[in-house]
Amino acid sequence: MGGGWRQAGLLAAGCLYALDHHVERLALDHEAARAFAEGVRAAGVAVTEPETNIVVVPTGGRRAGEVVALASERGVQLSAVGARVVRAVTHLDVTTGQCADAGAVLGEILAA
Repeated sequence: MGGGWRQAGLLAAGCLYALDHHVERLALDHEAARAFAEGVRAAGVAVTEPETNIVVVPTGGRRAGEVVALASERGVQLSAVGARVVRAVTHLDVTTGQCADAGAVLGEILAA
C-alpha cells in the first residue's frame, strides 16, 4: 500500500491537519464554489451546481487549454481536465467575492 511512495506521509500530514483545523470552514469553500458557478451562469453558460469546492465547466466548442490560457491572462487559475472541460477549485486563500468575479471572467470567455 504505497510502500514505494515515500511522499505519502507528507500528504497525509496535510490532510490530518486540515481535518483537525479546517473542517468547519469547508462550508465557506462550498459557498464560494456556488458563487463561482453562478458567475459563469450569469453569462449564459450552462454549468452544473457544484456539490463541493470543485466546479467543473464544459467549454463548449473551445479547447480547454485555450480557455485556461485566456483565464490565466485575466488572473483566473483553472485546470484543464479534459479536451473541452475545465475545473476550478476554491480554497481558504480566495474569498467568495473573488470566486464570483472569477466565475464572471470565465463566463465572459466562454460566451465570446
